Amino acid sequence: MKELRGTFMETLRQRMATLLEEGGRTVRELSQALHLSEREVAAHLPHVARTAAGQGKRLVIHPFRCLVCGYVFKDRKRLSRPGRCPRCKQGHLEEPRYQIR
Repeated sequence: MKELRGTFMETLRQRMATLLEEGGRTVRELSQALHLSEREVAAHLPHVARTAAGQGKRLVIHPFRCLVCGYVFKDRKRLSRPGRCPRCKQGHLEEPRYQIR
């Protein structure tokens, strides 16, 4: 195998998992680190979660939060961004952070 920056070459999802194990990151931070669009990163996250589960780990999601009223989308199952807050109807939302533990 070829070496790349001191480590063996990894697949895209393996690199994503490595970044998530190092600490919590947003989709935007992952997209910048991996040079992908945010939509592509979001599409890979469910697969990374399944792989982590198979290794006895889990993908922890620190959920979306409204920046106006503080509402937390804690029961949301979809990884896509909600349109607006159900409580105050504003669209100013803090991005969720993902981490593998």
